Amino acid sequence: MLTRLLWGLALMALSVTIHAGGVTAALRRLRRRPEPAPGFWRVTWLFIVVAAWVILLHLMEIWAWAALYVWKGAMNDLVSAFYFSMVTYTTTGYGDLVLPQEWRLLGGIEALTGILMAGWSTGFFFAIVARLYQPQAAKTS
Repeated sequence: MLTRLLWGLALMALSVTIHAGGVTAALRRLRRRPEPAPGFWRVTWLFIVVAAWVILLHLMEIWAWAALYVWKGAMNDLVSAFYFSMVTYTTTGYGDLVLPQEWRLLGGIEALTGILMAGWSTGFFFAIVARLYQPQAAKTS
């Protein structure tokens, strides 16, 4: 059980590392580019690009969990493992696939990790929105 808990913590740490690297890269890129014109389509395009980037980060994290499940024999194939991991990470939890008894602790750790990473993504998105609309708010006050 302790070994599996350590695997879960290692995958949580990898997820945080992937997310930190991705958010840092996005912040650097956003700082280098000029402020978008306040037009609806320019801002909307920025949100679409940021949302796609964040989803890509989450998919990389989900793939890492799925790879561990296959590597350690907790799931039979990568497609099933990815599906299970996606459903678990997003806390959808259909229950049509389950981990073997000795690996179920990892499912809970993955779900908690997914909640944390989704919260981080939401905070990142909110920070971008606040940055875009902060100058307008300052002008009106």
